[in-house]
Amino acid sequence: MTITHGDEFMPKPLVCVVGARPNFMKIAPIFRQFNSVKHLISPYLVHTGQHYDQSMKDTFFQQLGIPEPDRDLGVGSGTHAVQTANVMLGFEPVLDDIKPFAVLVVGDVNSTIACGLVAVKKQIPLIHVEAGLRSYDKTMPEEINRILTDQISDLLFTTERSAVHNLKQEGIQEERICFAGNVMIDSLLANCQKAESLAAISEKYQLRFGLEERTFALLTLHRPSNVDDIDTLQRLIYTVIRISEDLPVIFPVHPRTQQKIVQAGLNNLLENAKVLLLPPVGYLEMLGLLRGAKVVLTDSGGLQEESTALGVPCITLRENTERPVTVDEGTNTVVGTDPEKILTSFMDVMVTGGKSGRIPEYWDGQAAQRIVDEIVRRYF
Repeated sequence: MTITHGDEFMPKPLVCVVGARPNFMKIAPIFRQFNSVKHLISPYLVHTGQHYDQSMKDTFFQQLGIPEPDRDLGVGSGTHAVQTANVMLGFEPVLDDIKPFAVLVVGDVNSTIACGLVAVKKQIPLIHVEAGLRSYDKTMPEEINRILTDQISDLLFTTERSAVHNLKQEGIQEERICFAGNVMIDSLLANCQKAESLAAISEKYQLRFGLEERTFALLTLHRPSNVDDIDTLQRLIYTVIRISEDLPVIFPVHPRTQQKIVQAGLNNLLENAKVLLLPPVGYLEMLGLLRGAKVVLTDSGGLQEESTALGVPCITLRENTERPVTVDEGTNTVVGTDPEKILTSFMDVMVTGGKSGRIPEYWDGQAAQRIVDEIVRRYF
């Protein structure tokens, strides 16, 4: 039932949470879809500030068409415990003020579990978008966040069939689960035509050589397991330098990764190789680089999905993935951090073109519509 005031129906507030860069691409298509039910739902956007680079946040919000947050908690960085606690402290007064009919969280960052805990302890229904993904590696903080958020959620939206199976195995009732598809792909398909051209990116960053389609590899590294351990980081960087002898590598560097590279004394080696170091780039720039790359080397979950959607071969520099559909149906190959396995997979791309894959079920740009339709069905 909608709330009424006099003879007029008033839309019910739904608090939606974003905390870090991966969340932005997931919330954008959902917010666009809310426009079709604005007579029922009044979305209230909370940005926790877990992603604390203000300029990058602004860039992503502008490029993705996300409205300015109704509330910015500004929690910033910190240990997992400090960050989670600060989000919880800042989020509770928001719920007291807004009194939403539900809280919607996306992904698996600290803000996801922190806001989820506050909501359920106040007996407010919790909706989790991108539920059920499992790496089965509990050394990953995100895995803990995923498992706990799913256990306390009332409505769980999944991106792939394997996630539905995972949730059922963990005792989640089937009626709480809805296979809706991948909102990341909604964002990708909506913005493909707006992606930065390779020529514009090359000019913007004054790259040493011009970019052309399929003449470079795209690299991202940010996971603590890869960048915090100096031996692992050295092994990966030396392998990247070896790859750059056959194919130039473009490397937008996460600030934390940059710090670890400098500490390990690897900066000069990279700068003297055919590795083009860029600062963190916006969504439309990353989309342009991804679309133009011959191969992607990454430890990012999102890039595994986006490369599959675009048909670009992906080499995942982790021992596991929580997105198995990208391996089973897509372009992704999981190789870990062993140089021989990385180089073997890379040479396969160079010789054969790598995995071609196919687009997984419901990665069709309509996931947000299915999500909003189900929210309306459940709560109105």
